[in-house]
Amino acid sequence: MNVAALPEVTPQSTSEQQLEPDVPWVVIVWNDPVNLMSYVSMVFQKYFGYSQVEADKLMLQVHQEGKAVVASGPLEEAERHTQAMHEFGLWATYQKADQA
Repeated sequence: MNVAALPEVTPQSTSEQQLEPDVPWVVIVWNDPVNLMSYVSMVFQKYFGYSQVEADKLMLQVHQEGKAVVASGPLEEAERHTQAMHEFGLWATYQKADQA
């Protein structure tokens, strides 16, 4: 094999690399016609540890606006929270925070 025929590879410096900023992910709970408002508030208190006032505020946002962001953080955490909301019977999704 002719080594001289191989292209020279030089590593890029960090400043040359196009790095995507670490955008947090958000968990969105959507309104549904099934769950009682008191139940949704209880889930927010039990799972996320929100006070009753904060949980009620988020629940009303879900009810009145159709959705509310209930958590934010890294992708793995958003996936875990979304799965937990599904296990409680709530309709939830996650997406990058800049798209919310």
